[in-house]
Amino acid sequence: MRGKREGLKWEVMREKWTKWLPILLMAAFALSRWPGLLPWNFSAFYALAFCGGVFLPRKLAWWLPLTTLFVTDLLLNIYHTAKGYDAWQIHLLFNYAAAVVLIWLGTRFSPRAAWWKLVSGGLLGAILFYLITNTASWFFNPFNNPEYTKTLEGWIRALTKGTAGYPPTWEFFRNTLLSGGLFTGLFAGAMKLAEAMEPEEEKEEEPEATAEPEKTEA
Repeated sequence: MRGKREGLKWEVMREKWTKWLPILLMAAFALSRWPGLLPWNFSAFYALAFCGGVFLPRKLAWWLPLTTLFVTDLLLNIYHTAKGYDAWQIHLLFNYAAAVVLIWLGTRFSPRAAWWKLVSGGLLGAILFYLITNTASWFFNPFNNPEYTKTLEGWIRALTKGTAGYPPTWEFFRNTLLSGGLFTGLFAGAMKLAEAMEPEEEKEEEPEATAEPEKTEA
């Protein structure tokens, strides 16, 4: 009976966790985008999009991160417009393309996968996000950087040095990689810890039936 009660208690706790998990994920993502809160390109989004694909129900894993990204982009555009800068550029569409890739990548992983495998997936997702978005910035060149020539050299420069007068883009890549690995590790670790706390149901031993002696005919 004790095992059944603990199992029931765990089911209730897991249902609450499942209910609040998407909200907690997207709240963490929205807060991480607050201007100046985290270093440039140091974001929880890479990990949350990937982990959403791993742990959230399939439909929710797709529309919730993308909708949250869109809403926060609108709010950030209002913020930047007030400062005289229009942040809503066509290359931002590649952020959504990269987000789709991260979510899809997460769906390729099992929630039961080893922690290090999930962290590796989060790191891979961060790398893909950086390559896709920086390639878009190089190709569309919304800020008219003279160094971003439409050549292989210009593309490599966009991924490594960037443009003069600004921090090198390899620092952005470092922050993308670190935040992707850190937040994926924290989130996946929390899920693994919750999984480890799940009580095993105690099997009640049933008394073995005493075999009746075979009747012999007289």
